[in-house]
Amino acid sequence: MNSCEFVTFISALACSIAKERSTDEITLLGSVFSQLGDTLSTIAAREEFCTSKKTDDDSDNGDDNNVDISG
Repeated sequence: MNSCEFVTFISALACSIAKERSTDEITLLGSVFSQLGDTLSTIAAREEFCTSKKTDDDSDNGDDNNVDISG
């Protein structure tokens, strides 16, 4: 599925979900799905950050500014 087909699919899905629902229900569903999308993006960004930080930490070259206090 290319980008344009995906956008068309999402629009058709939104129309299908909205069919025979009140404006209040549509507004609530929009808010729920918006929050869901934002939360998924936050989770993905955090995982990417932690993964890249771990990679950076693993490739540390023994810089004296990093002191291991684990004993």
